[in-house]
Amino acid sequence: MVSVSGVRGRVGEALSPEVVARFAAAFGAWATARRGAGETRAVVLGRDSRVSGPLFHRVVLSALEAVGADVIDLGLTTTPTCQLAVEHHHAAGGLMISASHNPIEWNALKFIGPSGSFLSAEEGAEMRAAMEAGTSYATWDRLGHVTSDFDAAARHVEQILGLPFLDVEGIRDRRFHVALDAVRGAGAVIMPMLLERLGCTVRAINLEPDGRFPRPPEPVAENLGDLEALVRESGAAIGFATDPDVDRLALVSERGEAIGEDYTLALAARTVLKHRRGPVVTNLSTSRVVEDVAAAAGVECLLAPVGEVNVAVKMRDVGAVIGGEGNGGVILPELHLGRDAPLGAALLLQLLVEEGRPLSAIVADHPRYVIVKDKLDRPPVPLDSVYQALRGAFPEASPDTQDGLRLSWTDRWVHVRPSGTEPIVRVIAEAPSLPEATDLVSRSRKPVEALFAK
Repeated sequence: MVSVSGVRGRVGEALSPEVVARFAAAFGAWATARRGAGETRAVVLGRDSRVSGPLFHRVVLSALEAVGADVIDLGLTTTPTCQLAVEHHHAAGGLMISASHNPIEWNALKFIGPSGSFLSAEEGAEMRAAMEAGTSYATWDRLGHVTSDFDAAARHVEQILGLPFLDVEGIRDRRFHVALDAVRGAGAVIMPMLLERLGCTVRAINLEPDGRFPRPPEPVAENLGDLEALVRESGAAIGFATDPDVDRLALVSERGEAIGEDYTLALAARTVLKHRRGPVVTNLSTSRVVEDVAAAAGVECLLAPVGEVNVAVKMRDVGAVIGGEGNGGVILPELHLGRDAPLGAALLLQLLVEEGRPLSAIVADHPRYVIVKDKLDRPPVPLDSVYQALRGAFPEASPDTQDGLRLSWTDRWVHVRPSGTEPIVRVIAEAPSLPEATDLVSRSRKPVEALFAK
């Protein structure tokens, strides 16, 4: 699957070494050919802990050298660390080998532009057009060179600790007990490093970064039973769960209850809006609780299509002070325009310091909504008739057609869209109660199901 997120697929099926080599070479040639003033011929390369990662790492390394790109190799790392390293080295771009939250059999290439953000839709189309036109390989005397960067994670941590409104000493003074589930992903290194620098006592599970995920890698509430138990057993003030490439963060309260990944961004925004004033940006499938936080602070919350780069571009365009996605992805422009789980963890600890209350009490300040997420196989035809049928079924709703169709009311919404990372249609609804959200999903599924009946 090729999308705004990059190219991804199941290893040994759609995603073969040949496919990876072709895209990596095309990206390297395209990125170095269009580099701007002050940018080098370097491409930063990183991978998460997936079992297929070392194999594809070697493939990508060779493909980049073969088109004359110099490679700055981070090895095992996180997606936000790779993005920050692109900026640090003034590189022409970056490649991150990671399928993020996808199951263990998947892997992917994520394309990073020289700004440290993922390629926009226009840039991605330009790169793929260049690939289709044919990639030119370097002669023996113009092959790329490889260097290693072993300090990227430490720099990432230092940049977080250097945020002007982060009270590092105040957090250290609290000596928080923190529970951590790194899902055997790349967070096994950077998350303990950050938390220990913040004076935390860390109890962790799944720290072996071998990619053999002990639970479904998406850090949603239903997958965090072991972390909930660890919080209760250890008496931790908070529990943090990451996905394999560490751009998403989920929370468990001191009561040992997963509070839902949408609250990560909402609570991070609550922290930042105490210190910075400006718009908040999130995507169309994010909980209304983020809009509630923005409204309470007297600022605007703007919605963008799903996809980190879509949110990042809108944040840049409107001068947002914080943004992200409801899947646990927090973006702070003062650090970089990318989702960052270590950043989210630091902001949540800052919130606990400033509020002086348990996490469960802070969460209780906010309205509670119920989100129901469903998916169906993608039909072999466009979804235009689905969107038309839904607008007819809910004429009183406010439509948003930036990304599929989102219908919203004052206290609920439903979003129907084709996934950019899997061959499915996502149907997501939020309402004040489970029956109401379930009903919205059920009614919205029917037009999609009808396409298969024809």
